[in-house]
Amino acid sequence: MPYNKSHFDISERKLYLRALDAIFSLFGLYLLSLFFKFDYFDFSSPNIKLWILILVTYLWVFGEIFELYNLKVSSNRYLTVRSIGITVLFSTLFYFFTPVISPQLPENRLQLVYFSMTLFMAILINRILYIQLIFSPRFLKNILLIAESSQVQELLAVIKNKGANSIVGYVSDAPLKSVEAPNFIAISEANLEQIVENGGVNEIILCSSNNKFITPAINKQLIMMFEKGMVIRSIDNFIEEETHRISETRLTTDFFSHFTYSKNHQNNLYSAFRRMLDVCFSFIGILVLVLLIPFVFIGNLFFNKGPLLYTQARVGKKGKEFRIIKFRTMVANAEQNGAEWAKINDSRVTPFGRILRKMRLDEVPQFINVLKGEMSLIGPRPERPEFVELLEKELAFYAIRHVVKPGLTGWAQVKYPYARSVDDQHKKLMYDLYYIKERNLVLDLEIMIKTISTVLFFRGT
Repeated sequence: MPYNKSHFDISERKLYLRALDAIFSLFGLYLLSLFFKFDYFDFSSPNIKLWILILVTYLWVFGEIFELYNLKVSSNRYLTVRSIGITVLFSTLFYFFTPVISPQLPENRLQLVYFSMTLFMAILINRILYIQLIFSPRFLKNILLIAESSQVQELLAVIKNKGANSIVGYVSDAPLKSVEAPNFIAISEANLEQIVENGGVNEIILCSSNNKFITPAINKQLIMMFEKGMVIRSIDNFIEEETHRISETRLTTDFFSHFTYSKNHQNNLYSAFRRMLDVCFSFIGILVLVLLIPFVFIGNLFFNKGPLLYTQARVGKKGKEFRIIKFRTMVANAEQNGAEWAKINDSRVTPFGRILRKMRLDEVPQFINVLKGEMSLIGPRPERPEFVELLEKELAFYAIRHVVKPGLTGWAQVKYPYARSVDDQHKKLMYDLYYIKERNLVLDLEIMIKTISTVLFFRGT
């Protein structure tokens, strides 16, 4: 069966972008040195390999921070140009002023401008080609969904949300009423081999909690296509691998049959390294706090009259309560009527407090909590006891968040907006559970990088 293989999945697209950004940049610099009097980045130098390594590293690191490898950004021309500009600016500044491991600054400083402009144009050309060619429909992953009608609508939204996917159709027991729904195929009449061939299907996704839904005839067809190389996944695996959160359909009585804690949960070396990072960054954070206090004090004095700091009870590891420390952003006595969820354009937040929140500066005093060991740099955000009591009643597995230390930032914080309701907390829980299940140093590093981009692009609450 000639299955369609001409598609790029999410990981392949990100690898493509990183590799081609580097190749286009180096090729651009080579052409610049070949046709113009440009000797700052000399390809005949014995140090050229080190120079290339450092340059590519800076481009990739700052590209990650400024979302150059975010696929939603990469498919948008305006956001792409913005990210390229900021990435090249910071990469070249660090490159110019990194002693020993980068080329010596030239006497003609205009060469530095040529260097920066060449990097910008080279990466821009690569991204234009990506948008015009690789992002085109012919390179999307064509998916066939097999699911019960009661689940189809939600699953279609999840699958479509990933930019590398196109849904060919869905096999189900009843069609959707929506006119925007893809092609419906009745499960009683489905010829999967023919559907796969006609639609150029790359992957089949299954979702059913009813064993009777997948008939023996359909199961036989699936086995045959699996033997011939068709990729067949459950919706739970798809969601976890492509959205990096636990599937909501996993939250059943057999949850622990497929949920295991990260191996690092009991890894003493990992825990010790994490604690060392917590302490080191806490000292840096507290130094920043000391430098910030005079400015925040003045702003607070004129625009946010009242106490500078406030403390509040939060629930930490193993359900133990502690007092979190923050710069005050709300009016005094904001909760005199009891605990309330934060709201969009919350009237209790002062104008100066809104600025602090946007820049995440209100969180800086929490480095004191991190140093004391009550929190970690990375982990689920600590919630208030009043809300925890409610959420543990409403959300079956919410208490699992408390098996690790709460964090100053976390996977749910960088992947989902601020929670303003039980429903929002439910969605964020899926990300927290994923972090607890998968946590490792690579994931921790990704969270830190995404947190930096969140602060720089003022995506605070």
